Amino acid sequence: QVQLVESGGGLVQPGGSLRLSCAASGVIFSGNVMGWYRQAPGKQRDLVATISAGGYINYADSVKGRFTISRDNAKNTVFLQMNSLKPEDTAVYYCTYSDHRNFWGQGTQVTVSS
Repeated sequence: QVQLVESGGGLVQPGGSLRLSCAASGVIFSGNVMGWYRQAPGKQRDLVATISAGGYINYADSVKGRFTISRDNAKNTVFLQMNSLKPEDTAVYYCTYSDHRNFWGQGTQVTVSS
């Protein structure tokens, strides 16, 4: 099993920034992919960004140029730096870990509002 603990969500004004963190613990295999998805009320859960252990990155078009994903392999931690936040970024953000298994975090709320 893999446990994912997220932190860093909250309320921010439009144009502001937040940084999410997610630490993985448990049975961790090399070659994994970690990332972030988000789900707004009444909508499906969508990809935000993923990063492999080797550093390959994939972003949703809606966040390119504003969000930056990174990871610390030694600490099995993934980060999401979110800049120029918009009201439409409001959602619950979920951390993910994948190798031949898939795990999800409990989610952290991000609210962008004035």
